[in-house]
Amino acid sequence: MEARPFLSRMKSVPLFISLFLFLTPFLLIVMNSFKTTQQFTENPLSLPRSWKLTNYVTAFTNMDFMQGFLNSLTITIAAVLLIVFFSSMTGYLFVRYNWKLNAGIFYMMLASMALPFQVLMIPLVMLYGNLDLLNLKGTLLFFYLGFGVPFGVFTFHGFIKGIPFELEESAFLEGSSRLGTFFRIVLPLLKPVFVTLIVLDVLWIWNDYLLPSLVLLSPDQRTLPLSTYTFFSSYSVDFAPLMAGLIMTIIPVLALYLFLQKQIIKGITEGALK
Repeated sequence: MEARPFLSRMKSVPLFISLFLFLTPFLLIVMNSFKTTQQFTENPLSLPRSWKLTNYVTAFTNMDFMQGFLNSLTITIAAVLLIVFFSSMTGYLFVRYNWKLNAGIFYMMLASMALPFQVLMIPLVMLYGNLDLLNLKGTLLFFYLGFGVPFGVFTFHGFIKGIPFELEESAFLEGSSRLGTFFRIVLPLLKPVFVTLIVLDVLWIWNDYLLPSLVLLSPDQRTLPLSTYTFFSSYSVDFAPLMAGLIMTIIPVLALYLFLQKQIIKGITEGALK
């Protein structure tokens, strides 16, 4: 009888080891954010000699943190709202309207998900540069919409297929329009996938460095990930405040994920069952 609790504890050991391995990079960044750059270069694995917030103050000032935060917040909210709005309505269209063209467009969207962004970035930058459309938040939002909608449509498509059409027929008999039925009947049932998609897209867009670095060229347009480039010079890197800046950049999305983790797991689980 005593062997069973011991065996159950032993089964948990690999989980704790995996958790430690996954947390190690984050813990190293936290530790090094309290060191000086010299201490970091001497031994990045050692504990800091003091736990002062000097690096965080330096990072906040040099990064122009509030401007970067507002830019990131504006772009992330606008892009995520556009993605979930158009994705949900497009997924509903593909499921409820049996047009022959719909199947072709849907599979084209799925195929576009397999195309790496690195293949498209140079032609996109050249094209929009020639049209003088770079350094505009609207252009960046358009890019995010194009790259984010296919996955959103794929996700909503699977959920909407699991919603009985009889619910909508009842609304039609009551005189509801197709659009009214979508917003009053279908949309409330999509809450789990909405939460899942919102969190995944927020994590992607908030932390994205490559796409904003190609589009947003002026310092006042920079998002928080781009603002960390302040600590890089031609011949050296100021690592200590850089680590603090990374922590400050991570905290908002980390808090969002921890707050909504139950809804995320629920949405992914229901999506698998669909």
